[in-house]
Amino acid sequence: MPDNLLAAGRSRHAARTGLFMAISGGVLAAILVACGSVGGGSQATPAATPALPGLTIPAEPETPRASPKTSPKLPEGEPPELAGLKGWINSEPFTIAERTSEGGVVLIDFWTYTCVNCIRTFPFLRDWQDKYADAGLTILGVHTPEFDFEKDRSNVLRAMERFGLAYPVAQDNDRFTWDAFENRAWPAKYLFDAKGRLVYTHIGEGDYVETERAIRAALIEAGRDLSGIIAGASEGPAEDATAYHLTGELYLGYGKVYGLGGSVSIAQVEFYAGPDLVVEYADSEFHHFDKIYLQGLWLNEKDAIVHARTTTGLEDYIYAHVFARSVNVVVQHRGDTPIEVIVELDGKPIPVNGAGPDIVYDESGRSTIRVDESRLYTLLELPEFGELELVIRSNSDQFAVNAFTFGNYLQGP
Repeated sequence: MPDNLLAAGRSRHAARTGLFMAISGGVLAAILVACGSVGGGSQATPAATPALPGLTIPAEPETPRASPKTSPKLPEGEPPELAGLKGWINSEPFTIAERTSEGGVVLIDFWTYTCVNCIRTFPFLRDWQDKYADAGLTILGVHTPEFDFEKDRSNVLRAMERFGLAYPVAQDNDRFTWDAFENRAWPAKYLFDAKGRLVYTHIGEGDYVETERAIRAALIEAGRDLSGIIAGASEGPAEDATAYHLTGELYLGYGKVYGLGGSVSIAQVEFYAGPDLVVEYADSEFHHFDKIYLQGLWLNEKDAIVHARTTTGLEDYIYAHVFARSVNVVVQHRGDTPIEVIVELDGKPIPVNGAGPDIVYDESGRSTIRVDESRLYTLLELPEFGELELVIRSNSDQFAVNAFTFGNYLQGP
């Protein structure tokens, strides 16, 4: 992107930010100042958080998705306990000590199936499983849910089948193992050598060559012959060099938006009147980017914003003005039948060459997703980075949206 266009984009962002802060009645502005940066792991102090009418602020921040520069510290000595794991898949229960005492190497991967950051790592985890399982590597995926519906074993099983995950997975629904590891983000990887020592950690996406190098070093030290196994050279999909700003994850449930370190994703102040309220929202002509705007009747729940009535004319919607190349949405499936969600880009159906794999077109040419399970749906995989106006809408009162996530990779979600 030319320097003058980049500068113009940043200036426009700064100008709109200032205008939004000025017109929001002070409430959202105060929250924005108070909230810490979830990306780098910094946290706002409770004393800095403003009081909102009818609202109790949680004492602890919600757990962020991973930043690659975050590095948790584990106590020295014995490996942390795999505590409270249930619903083992592809394996009988085991401990790190059991596998390492047999001369094996263990890679713990904390993940949750709606996390796009986790999804982007799966090709590498599958590759390491294929190459090193017979050489002594055990990958254990510790599935620690972000949303309540991710605790459902059938949902996890469907996700594993969809992503082709054949290594052991166990459910950490109560976060006992997450807490034992003092983990704070998804995805997160912890490598234990054949002596049971923690020898490598990695938080977030990327550094796949470095991670595989650590796996190989631990296996070679354990006496495994890897001479016939070629190490990978890919660091994953390339980022779009023209992307001058990427919208961060936008949550729609008050459990994230109200909490310390939350995203403050909803622009309209009515959302902050209190939890579990049905509110009729009126969209405005002004739209600050990187924010959600609501039109119509919606219920704010802990994990999601829920369409609070049945309509016939698709008059209620969720609007977002974002910067991205790819767009994903986490939608919860409720009821017994699939629901249709209409997706619009800049007021029109999504162009075929920019549609994500979950987009289908109806007889009228509208771009839609068919929500038949609770998961992440990929809406856009555009041929170029851009400033986007996104609208999703449904007539169903079972329409529940948890979060939007965005990407600027040349390929993928």
